[in-house]
Amino acid sequence: MTGAPVHKRQGGDVTIAVHLKGVSVAYALAGGGKYEAVQPVDLSVRDGEFVALLGPTGCGKSTLLNIAAGLMPPSSGTCEIFGERLSGLCGKAGYLFQQDALMPWKTAEDNVAIGLEVGGVRRAEALERARAMLAEVGLAAFGERYPHQLSGGQKKRVALAQVLVREPKILLMDEPFGPLDAQTRLIMSELLLDLWQQDRKAVMFVTHDLDEAIALSDRVVVMSAGPSSRFIGEFAVDLPRPRDIAEVRSEPAFHRLHSEIWSCLRDEVRKTYGLTNKGAA
Repeated sequence: MTGAPVHKRQGGDVTIAVHLKGVSVAYALAGGGKYEAVQPVDLSVRDGEFVALLGPTGCGKSTLLNIAAGLMPPSSGTCEIFGERLSGLCGKAGYLFQQDALMPWKTAEDNVAIGLEVGGVRRAEALERARAMLAEVGLAAFGERYPHQLSGGQKKRVALAQVLVREPKILLMDEPFGPLDAQTRLIMSELLLDLWQQDRKAVMFVTHDLDEAIALSDRVVVMSAGPSSRFIGEFAVDLPRPRDIAEVRSEPAFHRLHSEIWSCLRDEVRKTYGLTNKGAA
């Protein structure tokens, strides 16, 4: 076992939670040969850092998230979690998908508790912790409701509680608020930041929404259009924390950063739609 890598920077040492080293992704084609989805890339996410992955549809953002979760191996390179090479499912990470994974025949509190029970926690304790976490996400009065009795935003809160109740060291989030309406999405973003601020974890957050990426993160990493996607830009978000999601979007610094990132991303988005139109013709 090796210790988590520590990088030196001004103000103190920094522990690296997720380290993608020369990671690439390629798929075998039916007729022979390979399709290169992602060129070799390097990415370090510090412990306590919120990093947004931004890029056009199909560029490999979710694929990199799956590699960090241990759901798939890279074609080349390695993924290290707190300094240890990942060779299976990442037990230190919690994964929040775009689509909720709630069991319709279980109540909200049972849906939250089941992850603990599978891990060996006694049911009474699991339910107690589940109820406490539902209270944290504003659903203290909804524990006995079934998914069909919850709104879209409430179901997303239950899904967030599912992940957080296991106390992961890393949060992997794949467009978790994408299906929600604008107002609910704003509320969920504020809730996420409030919870993250209490116990800062390393976060890899995949999104197509540039405003969301800036408002939430400490750093935005931009990917090129596929195939052979790569990192083409990295932007530090120097907006003060804690942040009010609605107010921060009106600040001049937000708009300057938005313009810089969009200038990097614009052509890649156009390439994606150009390829799509060409393929459809």
